[in-house]
Amino acid sequence: MKDSTGVLAGVKVLEFDAIGPVPWCARLLTGMGADVVHVVRPGSSAPEDESDYIRGGRTVVTLDLKEPQDVHRALRLIANADVLLEGMRPGVMERLGLGPDDCFRVNRALVYGRMTGWGQEGPLAKRAGHDINYIALTGALHAIGPRERPAVPLNVVGDYGGGATFLAIGLLAGLLRARATGKGEVVDAAMIDGAAALMGPCYSKLAAGRWNDARGANILDGGAPWYDVYETRDGGHMAVGAIEPRFYSELLAGLGIDEDTLPVRTEQKNWPEIRARMAKAFRSRTRDEWAAILEPRDACASPVLSLTEAPSHPHNVARQTFSMWEGNWIPAPSPRVGAMQPHERRSRPDSPEAVLRRWNNASLIF
Repeated sequence: MKDSTGVLAGVKVLEFDAIGPVPWCARLLTGMGADVVHVVRPGSSAPEDESDYIRGGRTVVTLDLKEPQDVHRALRLIANADVLLEGMRPGVMERLGLGPDDCFRVNRALVYGRMTGWGQEGPLAKRAGHDINYIALTGALHAIGPRERPAVPLNVVGDYGGGATFLAIGLLAGLLRARATGKGEVVDAAMIDGAAALMGPCYSKLAAGRWNDARGANILDGGAPWYDVYETRDGGHMAVGAIEPRFYSELLAGLGIDEDTLPVRTEQKNWPEIRARMAKAFRSRTRDEWAAILEPRDACASPVLSLTEAPSHPHNVARQTFSMWEGNWIPAPSPRVGAMQPHERRSRPDSPEAVLRRWNNASLIF
C-alpha cells in the first residue's frame, strides 16, 4: 500500500520569506509531502507577480526578526526543524542572529539552505541581480537566440532551473547525510552556479570541438533546419527535433518532401536550402493539420502550444501533467515519487507555538 502523505512526510521545513526560487523550492517540497512553515514579516504581502499557488500549501507564522523575542521564537522553531530555507543577501541572516553557526548551536542536524544569485562570496556577491544577469555571465544567454542577438528567455534557466531545482537537490542530499550522521550541512545554492552547471553539456561539446561558440550555428540551437521552429499557414508554429537520420527521414516523408531531392544534411553549407524547403512545406497547412499528420509518426515534430492550450493536449491529459487549483490549470507536482500531494489549498496562518506543538509530536518518515 502506497504512503498517501508523500515521500517527505514528517520532514519539517522553515522557509524565511524571499522571492523567486526560494518559494518555488518550498512548493516543490510541499508537493512531496514536506511540512513547510513560512516565516513572514508583520504586514508583508506576496509580490504581485507571484500567485497564491506559488506560496500555497504552507503554514504561515509572522515574526518581526528585528525584535529579540521573535528571533528567540525563530530559534525555537529552528531547533525542531529539519530544513531551513533563506534567500537573503549574504550576511543578513548572520546580522539577525540566525546564520548557520547560530542555528547549528540549537540544531546540529539542520540542513541550512541558502539561495542567492551570485553566491555567498565573490566580487558580485552583494550586488543585486536577476535571472538575465546570472545567465549572462555563464555563457547561457550568449548561446540562446538567433545569430543577430541573444534572445531573452523566460527566467527558468537561472531562477528556477539553476536556482530552485539545484537548491532542492542540495537539500535532499543534506537530509540524507543528516539522517546518516546526525550532522547537517550548509547548502550554498547560487543561481549563477546552477546556470553554469546546466550549460555543462554545451561546454563539454565546445571542449571536444563539436560546438561553435556562436548562436544559430549548432544542431541544438536552431542552426540546423531539422531542429528549429517553423511557421504554419495560420500563423501557428511547429517544433522540429528530428536529429537522428531515421527521424529526419520520417519528418520529410510526413512533409511530402522526397529526401533524394535534398542535398546531404551533414554539410552545413546545405542547411539554408534544406530549411527553405521545409519552411515552404510547413506554410502549406495549419498548425493543427500538421500536428494530425506528424504527431502519429516518429518524426519528433510537435505543435507549439500556448499556456492555455497545453493542459488540454491528450498526452498531458492522460498523464495528468496539469491539475486544477482554484479553478485554474497549473502544473502537477513533479518529479513523481510515490504518492504526491495535490496542490489543493492556500497557505494558512498559525502561531509559532502551535507549530512547535505540532512539530514536537511529528514522527519523521524519511
